[in-house]
Amino acid sequence: MPILTTPSAAPAAPLSAPTCTPFSGLWIALVTPFKDGAVDHPALAALTTRLRADGVSGFVACGSTGEAAALDKAEQLQVLETVLGAAQGLPVVIGVSGYHQGHVLEQVRALAHYPVAGLLVSAPHYIRPSQEGLLHWFRTLADASEAPLLVYDIPYRTGATLTTETLLTLAAHPRIQAIKDCGGNTTKTQALIADGRLQVLTGEDAQIFHTLALGGAGAISACAHWQTPRFVELTALLRQGDLPEARRVWQTLLPWIETCFAEPNPAPLKAVLAQAGWMRNELRAPMMAASAALEQRLQTLHGLSPR
Repeated sequence: MPILTTPSAAPAAPLSAPTCTPFSGLWIALVTPFKDGAVDHPALAALTTRLRADGVSGFVACGSTGEAAALDKAEQLQVLETVLGAAQGLPVVIGVSGYHQGHVLEQVRALAHYPVAGLLVSAPHYIRPSQEGLLHWFRTLADASEAPLLVYDIPYRTGATLTTETLLTLAAHPRIQAIKDCGGNTTKTQALIADGRLQVLTGEDAQIFHTLALGGAGAISACAHWQTPRFVELTALLRQGDLPEARRVWQTLLPWIETCFAEPNPAPLKAVLAQAGWMRNELRAPMMAASAALEQRLQTLHGLSPR
């Protein structure tokens, strides 16, 4: 999901980004609405505003849920600016990825012009470097960044696995402050939480209860676009240690989480948001809209009518 290498212009009257944002609580990995092939900025702004009012902790723009790989450079900048405006002070993290280190460094330096709370950086995809190469990659980008880095550990997308030892080594860097944990390794997750230097946010919605119950800092969620107040309540209950009530809320959310990932993300999610009238049910190829059978299942689950 490449992002802009150079900004066309700095945002008007930029705010100062927080120097040390706590990456905790419920964050939304935003979808990118489309309308007739173009980014639907009014729908994106309205979505961000609605979610902000529901009590989320922050937003991630131009991630995999946002179909960032299908956005050109100008579109990515425009998405970021729309989300920053609608967030009205809530922190916004931007996704950064690639495999050409020089180009990604240009992206990181360009983002110094924007008041982002952090950069969500994945391992270089396709290349599959050694652990030493991964250390070099993240340290080099962190050295160049004005904003804190969140390591995006998602080996099933990048093909690169970050070991526990590598992540604990990266935790010593002052600008590497958090991890979006999609590694699927419970032992590694527990080791990072126990170490305490990186704030651990799960990026797998099915692991929200487990990670927070273990002491994780929060979640970066796609599913929480829908039934957002329940997800906010769940994270609060787990932070308070009220496991019985948190289990009750979690059980009500599980059918939605399962259905949300029944087909590749964000197709099911966009189908529900379109059924609610919040945006068009439109994705960019090679992503395909949810199947008719899944759309019917979603309508039954949520009691929504197609629009």
